[in-house]
Amino acid sequence: MENPPLKVLVLCTGNSCRSIMAEALINHLGQGHYQAWSAGTMPARYVHPKSIDTLQRHGINPGNPSSKSVDEVAWQSYNLIITVCDQAAGESCPLFPGKAKKLHWSTPDPAKATGSETEKDAAFDQAFVMLKNRIEELLK
Repeated sequence: MENPPLKVLVLCTGNSCRSIMAEALINHLGQGHYQAWSAGTMPARYVHPKSIDTLQRHGINPGNPSSKSVDEVAWQSYNLIITVCDQAAGESCPLFPGKAKKLHWSTPDPAKATGSETEKDAAFDQAFVMLKNRIEELLK
């Protein structure tokens, strides 16, 4: 009998950039051994278009992500909860059933990048690579 996938929740404040990219990366790189969701403590209620563009440029199917509240995903237990922004890590998280392991991966917010479109794309690429490297290390 095959083991069920490990359930991962990626938390951020707005759930519009980093947590969206991390969710897609975990689902892609986890190859069925990991199943990820993402949510925000104060959801932006939109997904930043550059998050989708960045995933697609790197060959990752973004799926059909949405920015949602942590309350909307608290219905299930998780094996692992990852916070990706310092603001979310410092906030009190809702109580989740089970005993999830918690990790914090401080990742600069690419949505705050200023400058040309090229510079903004570079900020999203930098966040993508940081998350991808951490996820690949996690999956070893």
